[in-house]
Amino acid sequence: MIFSFFNMHSDRMNLEKLEILLADDDLDDCLFFREAVAELEILVRLTATHDGEQLMEFLNNTKLALPHVLFLDLNMPRKNGFECLAEIKNNLNLIHLPVIVFSTSFEQDVVNQLYLGGAQFFIRKPANFSQFKKIIKLALSIIATGKWTKPNKDFFVLTVHDFERFKFAI
Repeated sequence: MIFSFFNMHSDRMNLEKLEILLADDDLDDCLFFREAVAELEILVRLTATHDGEQLMEFLNNTKLALPHVLFLDLNMPRKNGFECLAEIKNNLNLIHLPVIVFSTSFEQDVVNQLYLGGAQFFIRKPANFSQFKKIIKLALSIIATGKWTKPNKDFFVLTVHDFERFKFAI
């Protein structure tokens, strides 16, 4: 099932509309994400897919415009986040899509593999809603500026404490 959600808040980040794609099989995490985005004061269209095959079908649909950013969970059925990231970064039509890996896992080997695989950022899913909202705002703020490039490894893992490092984005 693919769902879309529109957040109709005012546009404080000077965006017309930010198109977000979320790939996550955990429906509670999807709801948490949607609620966090709804509380941000930006205009958002959130679309979600719930497994890797559905994600890749969505991205490869040439009739649809690509989102501004993909939040990708690692542990999904049918095709995991590693496989999806590899497909995205090996596809000339998708290679420039910023992929933010959003996972409960935080093993350094996994983080290293994702960095080398071309992910834009890595975020460990916080359990606290306030922190969850804050880290999503930070990630979307960075993407919305258009000033992002592949960060060096020291800036690859985003945390709620990174607002100082990314002042330009907020």
